Amino acid sequence: MDLPLVYHPDYVAPLPDSHRFPMEKFRRLSEILVEDGVAHPSQFHTPELPPVDWLELVHTPDYVQQYRAGTLEARAQRRIGLPWSPALAHRTCIAVGGTVLTAKLALECGLACNTAGGTHHAFPSFGSGFCIFNDMAIATRVLQHLGLVKKVLIVDLDVHQGDGTAVIFQNDPSVFTFSMHCEVNFPGTKQQSDLDVPLPEGMEDGDYLRTLAEYLPDLLSQVRPDLVLFDAGVDTHVGDRLGKLALTDSGLYRREMQVLSTCVAQGYPVACVIGGGYANDFNALVYRHSLVHRAASEVFRQYRL
Repeated sequence: MDLPLVYHPDYVAPLPDSHRFPMEKFRRLSEILVEDGVAHPSQFHTPELPPVDWLELVHTPDYVQQYRAGTLEARAQRRIGLPWSPALAHRTCIAVGGTVLTAKLALECGLACNTAGGTHHAFPSFGSGFCIFNDMAIATRVLQHLGLVKKVLIVDLDVHQGDGTAVIFQNDPSVFTFSMHCEVNFPGTKQQSDLDVPLPEGMEDGDYLRTLAEYLPDLLSQVRPDLVLFDAGVDTHVGDRLGKLALTDSGLYRREMQVLSTCVAQGYPVACVIGGGYANDFNALVYRHSLVHRAASEVFRQYRL
């Protein structure tokens, strides 16, 4: 068996040509994995649209209904930063379904990767920073609701703090939130994760990987999760427009290998989402997003999952 990957053609929804969110990256990511021989088309699993009940395990019914219907007030739409359309609302929901499916596959196979996800700025009653519904939080709640997991560890290595995720799971001992992010970056007001590791602007590969190694093994031993959800944001890269850290492609790949091998070697299943990335060079950005899939493929083979 090969590493399970999750993709849906509807991960891409039309945006205005001038919009800075690189929506096409999701389609291109699935293509480059096949073109480069990282994956075969048979490895891809197609998610289904999640029931509204799943969304409401995390988000308020009013917010879910208003967003899906396109009736959110203008200020709330501006906070999200993506112009509403029926296609975008559908895309948002199908991506949530993708992360739920990825998490289920990780439990079955030990490791699985979505080709989207990581919408960690979505709060229970509003969206923010290109994030509408919090896919990692919903996946966690769905799996708990189905009785598939009890304890979940969220490892959020996007350059921006996972503020929405932190708020959703505050005071919930069944979910441990770990966010390692640039301290002088969005969001301006940080929330309190179970463990926040703010990093100085300009941090490079060596210091970053050493910092991660100081925390992750101990966290696994402390939390002993039934599942790890890994947000592999690549906006930590030196070439990212919104990042302010200085990781290289090599550093990103080593980070992904470090997270995945540390977890899998101890028997903890990992579900990966791709998180943020905003480089001017579109092809370079897509390649960086593919690094978690490349690393996961290697770890999947090494450990004969």
